[in-house]
Amino acid sequence: MSDFKNPIIALPYDSFMAKVSVDDQESYIKHLEHGGVLFLPNLTFKIAPSEERFLSPKWSDGRAKNIYLRGNERKIRGAKGSEADLQAMSELIERYALNAKQLISNLLFDYADHAKPANTSLRCIEAAGRITSWRKDDSRLHADAFPSRPTHGERILRVFTNVNPYGKPRVWKVGEPFADMARKFLSEVPHYSKMQAKLLHMLGITKSVRGEYDHAMLHLHDLVKADLDYQQHAPQMRSEFPANSTWIVYSDQVLHAVLAGQHMMEQTLHVAPEYLHYPEASPKKTLETLLN
Repeated sequence: MSDFKNPIIALPYDSFMAKVSVDDQESYIKHLEHGGVLFLPNLTFKIAPSEERFLSPKWSDGRAKNIYLRGNERKIRGAKGSEADLQAMSELIERYALNAKQLISNLLFDYADHAKPANTSLRCIEAAGRITSWRKDDSRLHADAFPSRPTHGERILRVFTNVNPYGKPRVWKVGEPFADMARKFLSEVPHYSKMQAKLLHMLGITKSVRGEYDHAMLHLHDLVKADLDYQQHAPQMRSEFPANSTWIVYSDQVLHAVLAGQHMMEQTLHVAPEYLHYPEASPKKTLETLLN
């Protein structure tokens, strides 16, 4: 398990085309799959002068915190503007998707053919002071789980790049190891009902039938966010990701909170359990072990 005192390791690469040795790749995958963060302080994503205007909240449609291209659909969402503006924003976000995919293919090449791209986003809303419900409050420690999109054990791998044009960092808190959190809250997760899960799917609330794993993950997400004593007193560390830096994390495993930051690119990828190097360290196996 990654050392909680130092879950973030810095890598020297300054290109999305980074080439690494087999031994280094294996050490990076081991760190990620055991709940660590790969931090690339010298890796930035270049935004063309003609695109800098999109680093503004004014392009948001006001309904979503992100402007994004969804999965394979690749239609821009969360944005407003002329057809030409939306096309230019799409091209910017798509270029980041290609760079992020290239980074994974080179840095973690065993994942190259198996990390399936999902949403790619441009986030220009300031995280600090954002008013939302407690469930959607990302300033509270949590591991990612989504009410409408069960993962069925697929891992959520994310690449982030801080593109803040004013040199401001993205400020996170990183919490204790996933297993330590789960031991504290798992007994509070309500009993799973397959009938209820099928009903949620029939009503269109979930995109597929939510299984026991996603049921547990969603409730752990909510239990942790709702527990203010845990939020204040649980083991945690503050970390700043400077402007023009990149980091990679399994966000379904690493407890994290976003305290401040604006202007960021993000790529989500899904990795099926059969392609993990250390499946025993995954949240799914961790929960199965704790329940047995």
